[in-house]
Amino acid sequence: MTESLSLKPDLGRYGVWTFGAVQPEQAAEIEQLGYGALWVGGSPAADLSFAEPILERTESLQLATGIVNIWTADAAAVADSFHRIEAAHPGRFVLGIGVGHPEHTGEYRKPYEALVEYLDVLDAAKVPTSRLVIAALGDKVLKLSAQRSAGAHPYLTTPEHTAHARDVLGEAVFLAPEHKVVLTTDGAAARAIGRDTVDFYLNLSNYLNNWRRLGFTEDDITKPGSDKLIDAVVAHGTADAIAARLQQHLANGADHVAIQVLGGPDKLIPTLTELAGPLGLKS
Repeated sequence: MTESLSLKPDLGRYGVWTFGAVQPEQAAEIEQLGYGALWVGGSPAADLSFAEPILERTESLQLATGIVNIWTADAAAVADSFHRIEAAHPGRFVLGIGVGHPEHTGEYRKPYEALVEYLDVLDAAKVPTSRLVIAALGDKVLKLSAQRSAGAHPYLTTPEHTAHARDVLGEAVFLAPEHKVVLTTDGAAARAIGRDTVDFYLNLSNYLNNWRRLGFTEDDITKPGSDKLIDAVVAHGTADAIAARLQQHLANGADHVAIQVLGGPDKLIPTLTELAGPLGLKS
Protein backbone atom coordinates (compact mmCIF):
# COMPACT_ATOMS: atom_id res chain seq x y z
CA MET A 1 0.00 0.00 0.00
CA THR A 2 1.38 3.40 -0.92
CA GLU A 3 1.56 6.31 1.45
CA SER A 4 -1.26 8.11 -0.40
CA LEU A 5 -3.59 5.12 -0.09
CA SER A 6 -2.92 4.97 3.65
CA LEU A 7 -4.42 8.44 3.97
CA LYS A 8 -7.88 7.14 3.13
CA PRO A 9 -10.15 7.13 6.18
CA ASP A 10 -10.77 3.57 7.36
CA LEU A 11 -14.52 3.15 7.70
CA GLY A 12 -14.62 -0.55 6.93
CA ARG A 13 -16.33 -2.01 3.89
CA TYR A 14 -19.87 -1.21 5.02
CA GLY A 15 -21.54 1.48 7.06
CA VAL A 16 -25.05 2.66 7.81
CA TRP A 17 -26.63 5.86 6.47
CA THR A 18 -29.47 7.35 8.49
CA PHE A 19 -31.66 10.39 7.89
CA GLY A 20 -30.79 12.12 11.13
CA ALA A 21 -28.96 10.75 14.14
CA VAL A 22 -29.95 7.42 15.66
CA GLN A 23 -30.04 6.83 19.38
CA PRO A 24 -26.66 6.01 20.95
CA GLU A 25 -27.98 2.57 21.90
CA GLN A 26 -28.78 1.86 18.25
CA ALA A 27 -25.33 3.03 17.25
CA ALA A 28 -23.88 0.52 19.71
CA GLU A 29 -25.95 -2.25 18.11
CA ILE A 30 -24.73 -1.20 14.68
CA GLU A 31 -21.15 -1.38 15.88
CA GLN A 32 -21.68 -4.81 17.43
CA LEU A 33 -23.03 -6.10 14.12
CA GLY A 34 -19.73 -5.21 12.49
CA TYR A 35 -20.61 -2.11 10.50
CA GLY A 36 -17.68 0.27 10.43
CA ALA A 37 -19.39 3.64 10.27
CA LEU A 38 -22.58 5.55 10.92
CA TRP A 39 -23.41 8.33 8.46
CA VAL A 40 -25.81 10.99 9.75
CA GLY A 41 -27.77 12.68 6.97
CA GLY A 42 -30.47 15.30 6.99
CA SER A 43 -28.20 18.40 6.95
CA PRO A 44 -27.20 18.42 10.64
CA ALA A 45 -26.69 21.77 12.33
CA ALA A 46 -23.23 23.32 12.65
CA ASP A 47 -22.88 22.42 16.33
CA LEU A 48 -22.85 18.68 15.44
CA SER A 49 -24.22 18.09 18.92
CA PHE A 50 -25.34 14.55 18.06
CA ALA A 51 -21.76 13.33 17.80
CA GLU A 52 -20.47 12.97 21.35
CA PRO A 53 -23.38 10.90 22.75
CA ILE A 54 -22.90 8.37 19.92
CA LEU A 55 -19.11 8.28 20.15
CA GLU A 56 -19.23 7.95 23.94
CA ARG A 57 -21.57 4.95 23.66
CA THR A 58 -19.43 3.15 21.06
CA GLU A 59 -15.80 2.05 21.00
CA SER A 60 -14.52 2.03 17.42
CA LEU A 61 -17.46 3.02 15.22
CA GLN A 62 -16.61 5.85 12.85
CA LEU A 63 -19.12 8.69 12.70
CA ALA A 64 -19.62 10.76 9.55
CA THR A 65 -21.96 13.45 8.26
CA GLY A 66 -23.72 12.75 5.00
CA ILE A 67 -23.83 15.70 4.64
CA VAL A 68 -23.43 19.08 6.37
CA ASN A 69 -25.09 21.58 4.02
CA ILE A 70 -22.80 24.51 3.23
CA TRP A 71 -25.75 26.89 2.95
CA THR A 72 -27.21 26.18 6.39
CA ALA A 73 -24.13 25.42 8.53
CA ASP A 74 -21.51 28.14 8.97
CA ALA A 75 -18.06 26.86 7.98
CA ALA A 76 -16.21 28.40 10.92
CA ALA A 77 -18.73 26.98 13.37
CA VAL A 78 -18.50 23.56 11.74
CA ALA A 79 -14.70 23.69 11.99
CA ASP A 80 -14.97 24.49 15.71
CA SER A 81 -17.32 21.55 16.15
CA PHE A 82 -14.96 19.25 14.29
CA HIS A 83 -12.07 20.16 16.55
CA ARG A 84 -14.23 19.73 19.66
CA ILE A 85 -15.20 16.22 18.56
CA GLU A 86 -11.69 15.34 17.43
CA ALA A 87 -10.23 16.40 20.77
CA ALA A 88 -12.59 14.12 22.68
CA HIS A 89 -12.59 11.20 20.21
CA PRO A 90 -9.46 11.35 18.06
CA GLY A 91 -9.71 9.82 14.60
CA ARG A 92 -13.35 8.75 14.85
CA PHE A 93 -15.19 11.56 13.06
CA VAL A 94 -15.39 12.28 9.33
CA LEU A 95 -16.86 15.57 8.14
CA GLY A 96 -18.94 15.20 5.00
CA ILE A 97 -20.03 18.45 3.34
CA GLY A 98 -22.02 19.33 0.24
CA VAL A 99 -23.97 21.98 -1.60
CA GLY A 100 -27.43 20.48 -1.21
CA HIS A 101 -30.13 21.25 -3.76
CA PRO A 102 -30.70 24.51 -5.68
CA GLU A 103 -34.45 23.95 -5.57
CA HIS A 104 -34.44 24.07 -1.76
CA THR A 105 -31.93 26.82 -1.03
CA GLY A 106 -32.96 30.45 -1.21
CA GLU A 107 -29.34 31.66 -1.19
CA TYR A 108 -28.15 29.18 -3.81
CA ARG A 109 -25.50 30.91 -5.95
CA LYS A 110 -22.65 29.52 -8.00
CA PRO A 111 -22.53 26.32 -5.94
CA TYR A 112 -19.06 25.24 -7.05
CA GLU A 113 -17.52 28.56 -6.07
CA ALA A 114 -19.39 28.54 -2.77
CA LEU A 115 -18.11 25.04 -2.05
CA VAL A 116 -14.54 26.13 -2.75
CA GLU A 117 -14.96 29.11 -0.41
CA TYR A 118 -16.31 26.80 2.30
CA LEU A 119 -13.33 24.49 1.88
CA ASP A 120 -11.01 27.49 2.16
CA VAL A 121 -12.51 28.32 5.57
CA LEU A 122 -12.12 24.71 6.73
CA ASP A 123 -8.52 24.71 5.52
CA ALA A 124 -7.77 27.94 7.34
CA ALA A 125 -9.25 26.39 10.48
CA LYS A 126 -6.97 23.38 10.04
CA VAL A 127 -9.67 20.76 9.50
CA PRO A 128 -7.54 17.93 8.08
CA THR A 129 -8.40 16.90 4.54
CA SER A 130 -7.88 13.28 5.62
CA ARG A 131 -11.06 13.55 7.71
CA LEU A 132 -13.11 15.43 5.13
CA VAL A 133 -15.28 14.14 2.25
CA ILE A 134 -17.46 15.92 -0.28
CA ALA A 135 -20.86 14.96 -1.68
CA ALA A 136 -20.15 14.55 -5.39
CA LEU A 137 -22.03 13.30 -8.45
CA GLY A 138 -20.64 15.07 -11.52
CA ASP A 139 -17.05 15.09 -12.70
CA LYS A 140 -16.28 18.66 -11.65
CA VAL A 141 -17.07 18.11 -7.98
CA LEU A 142 -15.61 14.59 -8.04
CA LYS A 143 -12.32 16.14 -9.16
CA LEU A 144 -12.61 18.80 -6.47
CA SER A 145 -13.14 16.12 -3.84
CA ALA A 146 -9.93 14.45 -4.98
CA GLN A 147 -8.01 17.73 -4.81
CA ARG A 148 -9.38 19.20 -1.58
CA SER A 149 -10.52 16.28 0.61
CA ALA A 150 -10.05 12.60 1.34
CA GLY A 151 -12.64 11.76 -1.30
CA ALA A 152 -16.25 11.58 -2.40
CA HIS A 153 -19.56 10.51 -0.89
CA PRO A 154 -22.02 10.08 -3.80
CA TYR A 155 -25.67 9.71 -2.85
CA LEU A 156 -28.50 7.88 -4.65
CA THR A 157 -26.32 6.35 -7.30
CA THR A 158 -25.56 2.98 -8.87
CA PRO A 159 -22.54 0.68 -9.13
CA GLU A 160 -22.10 2.01 -12.66
CA HIS A 161 -21.68 5.50 -11.25
CA THR A 162 -19.21 4.11 -8.73
CA ALA A 163 -17.08 2.72 -11.57
CA HIS A 164 -17.12 6.08 -13.34
CA ALA A 165 -16.36 7.97 -10.14
CA ARG A 166 -13.37 5.72 -9.47
CA ASP A 167 -12.04 6.45 -12.96
CA VAL A 168 -12.38 10.19 -12.34
CA LEU A 169 -10.93 10.12 -8.83
CA GLY A 170 -8.01 7.79 -9.37
CA GLU A 171 -7.04 5.00 -7.02
CA ALA A 172 -5.67 7.02 -4.09
CA VAL A 173 -8.92 8.80 -3.25
CA PHE A 174 -11.63 7.55 -0.86
CA LEU A 175 -14.98 6.67 -2.45
CA ALA A 176 -18.04 5.92 -0.31
CA PRO A 177 -21.36 5.70 -2.19
CA GLU A 178 -24.71 5.41 -0.43
CA HIS A 179 -27.25 2.76 -1.47
CA LYS A 180 -30.82 2.20 -0.29
CA VAL A 181 -32.23 -1.20 0.61
CA VAL A 182 -35.61 -2.78 1.36
CA LEU A 183 -35.45 -6.29 2.81
CA THR A 184 -38.39 -8.02 1.14
CA THR A 185 -38.90 -10.41 -1.75
CA ASP A 186 -42.17 -8.64 -2.64
CA GLY A 187 -41.02 -6.54 -5.57
CA ALA A 188 -44.15 -4.40 -5.74
CA ALA A 189 -44.00 -3.61 -2.03
CA ALA A 190 -40.28 -2.82 -2.24
CA ARG A 191 -40.77 -0.47 -5.20
CA ALA A 192 -43.62 1.30 -3.41
CA ILE A 193 -41.35 1.95 -0.41
CA GLY A 194 -38.50 2.97 -2.70
CA ARG A 195 -40.70 5.39 -4.64
CA ASP A 196 -41.84 7.07 -1.43
CA THR A 197 -38.21 8.00 -0.77
CA VAL A 198 -36.97 8.61 -4.31
CA ASP A 199 -39.98 10.82 -5.16
CA PHE A 200 -38.35 13.82 -3.44
CA TYR A 201 -35.27 13.56 -5.66
CA LEU A 202 -37.25 13.34 -8.91
CA ASN A 203 -37.65 17.14 -8.64
CA LEU A 204 -33.95 17.87 -8.15
CA SER A 205 -31.82 18.80 -11.13
CA ASN A 206 -28.51 17.45 -9.83
CA TYR A 207 -29.91 13.94 -9.42
CA LEU A 208 -31.91 14.05 -12.66
CA ASN A 209 -28.82 15.13 -14.57
CA ASN A 210 -26.74 12.41 -12.99
CA TRP A 211 -29.27 9.74 -13.94
CA ARG A 212 -29.31 11.06 -17.50
CA ARG A 213 -25.52 10.71 -17.61
CA LEU A 214 -25.94 7.11 -16.46
CA GLY A 215 -28.23 6.39 -19.41
CA PHE A 216 -31.67 6.63 -17.84
CA THR A 217 -34.33 8.05 -20.16
CA GLU A 218 -36.75 10.89 -19.55
CA ASP A 219 -39.46 8.28 -19.04
CA ASP A 220 -37.33 6.61 -16.38
CA ILE A 221 -36.78 9.81 -14.39
CA THR A 222 -40.26 11.29 -14.77
CA LYS A 223 -42.42 10.83 -11.68
CA PRO A 224 -43.10 8.33 -10.26
CA GLY A 225 -39.88 6.86 -11.71
CA SER A 226 -39.67 3.68 -13.75
CA ASP A 227 -39.20 0.27 -12.21
CA LYS A 228 -35.77 0.25 -13.87
CA LEU A 229 -34.72 3.41 -12.02
CA ILE A 230 -36.16 2.38 -8.67
CA ASP A 231 -34.57 -1.06 -8.87
CA ALA A 232 -31.22 0.53 -9.77
CA VAL A 233 -31.09 2.80 -6.72
CA VAL A 234 -33.06 0.72 -4.17
CA ALA A 235 -31.90 -2.86 -3.70
CA HIS A 236 -34.52 -5.39 -2.62
CA GLY A 237 -34.95 -9.12 -2.29
CA THR A 238 -33.35 -11.61 0.07
CA ALA A 239 -30.46 -10.61 2.28
CA ASP A 240 -28.13 -12.50 -0.08
CA ALA A 241 -29.50 -10.66 -3.12
CA ILE A 242 -29.15 -7.26 -1.46
CA ALA A 243 -25.64 -8.08 -0.32
CA ALA A 244 -24.70 -9.03 -3.87
CA ARG A 245 -25.98 -5.69 -5.13
CA LEU A 246 -24.04 -3.76 -2.49
CA GLN A 247 -20.90 -5.74 -3.25
CA GLN A 248 -21.06 -4.51 -6.84
CA HIS A 249 -20.04 -1.08 -5.56
CA LEU A 250 -16.91 -2.56 -3.98
CA ALA A 251 -16.16 -4.53 -7.14
CA ASN A 252 -16.44 -1.27 -9.11
CA GLY A 253 -13.98 0.61 -6.95
CA ALA A 254 -15.77 1.78 -3.80
CA ASP A 255 -13.82 1.68 -0.55
CA HIS A 256 -16.95 1.73 1.58
CA VAL A 257 -20.71 1.49 1.02
CA ALA A 258 -23.15 3.41 3.22
CA ILE A 259 -26.39 1.41 3.51
CA GLN A 260 -29.68 3.26 3.99
CA VAL A 261 -32.47 1.00 5.25
CA LEU A 262 -35.94 2.01 4.05
CA GLY A 263 -39.35 1.02 5.42
CA GLY A 264 -39.39 2.82 8.76
CA PRO A 265 -37.13 3.10 11.82
CA ASP A 266 -38.31 -0.26 13.17
CA LYS A 267 -36.69 -1.94 10.14
CA LEU A 268 -33.21 -0.52 10.76
CA ILE A 269 -31.64 -2.98 13.19
CA PRO A 270 -33.50 -6.11 11.96
CA THR A 271 -32.47 -5.42 8.36
CA LEU A 272 -28.86 -4.70 9.31
CA THR A 273 -28.82 -7.89 11.38
CA GLU A 274 -30.02 -9.97 8.43
CA LEU A 275 -27.49 -8.37 6.09
CA ALA A 276 -24.49 -8.74 8.42
CA GLY A 277 -23.89 -12.40 7.54
CA PRO A 278 -24.14 -12.13 3.75
CA LEU A 279 -21.94 -9.02 3.87
CA GLY A 280 -19.28 -10.94 5.74
CA LEU A 281 -19.53 -8.92 8.94
CA LYS A 282 -19.41 -10.32 12.45
CA SER A 283 -22.82 -10.92 13.98
